[in-house]
Amino acid sequence: MALPMKGGCPKDREGLLIYMKSVAALVSGGVDSAVSVWMLKEQGYTPHLFYIKIGPEHDKEWNCTSEEDVEICRWLARRFGCPFDVVDLHKDYWDKVVGYTMDKARMGLTPNPDVMCNRLIKFGCFEDVVGRDFDITATGHYATTTVIDGKTWLSTSPDPVKDQTDFLSQITSLQVSKLMFPIGHMWKHEVRAIAQREQLLNAQRKDSQGICFLGNVDFREYVKRHLGENPGDVREIETGHKIGQHRGLWFYTIGQRKGLGFGGGPWFVVKKNLRRNILFVSHGYDPERVYKSHIKMNDFHFITYNPWEQESGLAGGVQDPVPQMQAHPVTFKIRHTPEFLTGHVRRNTDGSWHLDADQPIHGVAAGQFCVIYDTNHHLCYGSGEID
Repeated sequence: MALPMKGGCPKDREGLLIYMKSVAALVSGGVDSAVSVWMLKEQGYTPHLFYIKIGPEHDKEWNCTSEEDVEICRWLARRFGCPFDVVDLHKDYWDKVVGYTMDKARMGLTPNPDVMCNRLIKFGCFEDVVGRDFDITATGHYATTTVIDGKTWLSTSPDPVKDQTDFLSQITSLQVSKLMFPIGHMWKHEVRAIAQREQLLNAQRKDSQGICFLGNVDFREYVKRHLGENPGDVREIETGHKIGQHRGLWFYTIGQRKGLGFGGGPWFVVKKNLRRNILFVSHGYDPERVYKSHIKMNDFHFITYNPWEQESGLAGGVQDPVPQMQAHPVTFKIRHTPEFLTGHVRRNTDGSWHLDADQPIHGVAAGQFCVIYDTNHHLCYGSGEID
């Protein structure tokens, strides 16, 4: 068993030096990644810090906070004696993540760019450009890893409010096997306390909100800039009565209530008709229309492997022609919340996966990711896009 020794390389119980793995630490300028660097140093590592440079526009690489972020990261590197570099992945981000976001929005779906950023950019392009030269990639995510029978699983943080496994639910088995989450076992208030005690420059800095590449830019205004508007009718789903006009189906998501601006509310968005360009809303008094108990998922992705592969013949997200209809008890999420829902998943004959929720769910939106966990909501199995 390795015993870390502050100020040098860790030694085993006989005092022999242990090989120290090289660590690339992704830093953002926020308190979580800063405390992660402090913890790595406490464990005897000297990580190489990297800030990933992206931006919201094709020809503009910086949002309103980027320069401040980089300066904080430089200060962090000086404070802990770590090398620091900026990695420019702006073009990759634009091509892979912003492109995905606009394509899904144009189709009237609800995209999740943060999920795709983790898989394609932070642990995808970064790995191809830089990370491959390091043994470990460390981040300030609130998540953990669990090794079972030699296989590494993504697992949840004890802090249910900050847990970010849902945002990591599309990473691959190779990616999770290289990841280290130094603060993943901690609660947010513990991280803040360390930052204050160690007098880190960003100890009081507020957590970032919203989509990772937008900064303070409103998502709806961003979509409008790239997709424009496409007005259509807003109708009450129970009666078919027209109550107003929408600006474009891509500005709304299923379950949305705030920011609709239709008189006579409150209204909830319950359905989109893409062919007729109609937005259907409801007061929410008809649970059969507003809530759903069944979710079909396309292209379900298992992170480590399919835990039911011996029964279904599936492994690592690869489909086979064998039909499998057995239901498996799970917990799950369809959005970033502290609560886990319960239900059963089964494989359809067409290779898709189907979830039956134990209780009807409000706000199930096509394009979102349904994230599946074990019954103890500890291991994150993976996720699929809601059909």
